[in-house]
Amino acid sequence: MSKLLLALTSATLLGLTGCASTYEPAAQSAPTAISAEAQSALSAAQADVKAAKAKNALWTTADNALKAAEAAAAKLDSATVIKQSKLASEHVKLSNVQTGYPQLKVGE
Repeated sequence: MSKLLLALTSATLLGLTGCASTYEPAAQSAPTAISAEAQSALSAAQADVKAAKAKNALWTTADNALKAAEAAAAKLDSATVIKQSKLASEHVKLSNVQTGYPQLKVGE
């Protein structure tokens, strides 16, 4: 009787072991580079910031947005690259408009 009980227990454990196999879904492949759209936006923002620096019209917010976009590119986060690059380019455009404003002189 004990041999039969031992055989049944062993068979049950072997059966349960087969049912407990781990199922791993197919892993999504991690991106190896940012998207073409993100690369294009980043390149445009870098050119805009470079031009604004040359005119001494660069806002710190544009510079910070470009740095954030470059950091996101290093992390392969295309959505953030696009968002921050567009912000940098927009702030550069606004800073260029500001250079056309008349200068305010204190004391006149």
